[in-house]
Amino acid sequence: MCGTCGCSDTANAVKITDLSTGATQTMRKGSILNTLEADYDHHSHEHHAHDHHDHDEEHHQHDGDGQPHMHGPTGEIISLETAILQKNDQIAERNRGWFEGRGVLALNLVSSPGAGKTTLLEATIKALKNDVGISVIEGDQMTTNDAERIRDAGAKAIQINTGAGCHLEADMISDAVKTLDPDTGSILFIENVGNLVCPAMFDLGEHMKVAIISTTEGEDKPLKYPHMFQASELVIVNKMDLAPHVDFDEKVCLENIKSVNPNADILLLSAKSNDGMAQWLNYLKNQLNG
Repeated sequence: MCGTCGCSDTANAVKITDLSTGATQTMRKGSILNTLEADYDHHSHEHHAHDHHDHDEEHHQHDGDGQPHMHGPTGEIISLETAILQKNDQIAERNRGWFEGRGVLALNLVSSPGAGKTTLLEATIKALKNDVGISVIEGDQMTTNDAERIRDAGAKAIQINTGAGCHLEADMISDAVKTLDPDTGSILFIENVGNLVCPAMFDLGEHMKVAIISTTEGEDKPLKYPHMFQASELVIVNKMDLAPHVDFDEKVCLENIKSVNPNADILLLSAKSNDGMAQWLNYLKNQLNG
């Protein structure tokens, strides 16, 4: 899981930037993963202190990047991963209750890098900002570029920089929401870090996950990353205006989506050309009023 992808680096700092004021805060506690892994290390070393075998090598091996990674008995690693997700889910439930109490529609947008999440959000904000309050939590490893685009489009924006982290976690959303303070009856978009693997496992307290793929990525993304598409209630196929130029097979793509998630809603659109955007906007209004 994330213990081998860089998220477990305890030097990793998560920064939250309020685009309206420029104020930046650092999550001193680190991510859920960092906190629980530190606990794991502490108890593991205590447990094996009397043993003179090379258990340090068993628990802290260094991969090619020079960073320590989790190894050791399979049962201990599974226990750590279970604890990570359980702790995350507890905070996610609190987030969900907060959103429901205020009538905030929270949508977790997930995709690979370059699928067009931010462009879709810009077009959505410009179309709806006079009718409904919209705020956005932007997740990226570095920079505030996307959050600045969102602010310029007319929505409140918070940037979460995860550093080496490849996904957002529920505690990050909890901290960001305190600053963002979405309006009652509004829409909160959470643009996750570009990644079709880890975000599938982490509940943020959202109403639903929305997976976004683009015609330029090919038709087989749902087959390559089935867990993400199984976790998403809506799949958006973006950049349909480019489909004729990249030999995109719409029928095959739809079949692949349905093969991994027969219950998923599917929308075909182009955020650039505006084709199909009306369906997306109506979908949002129905979810908000439903």
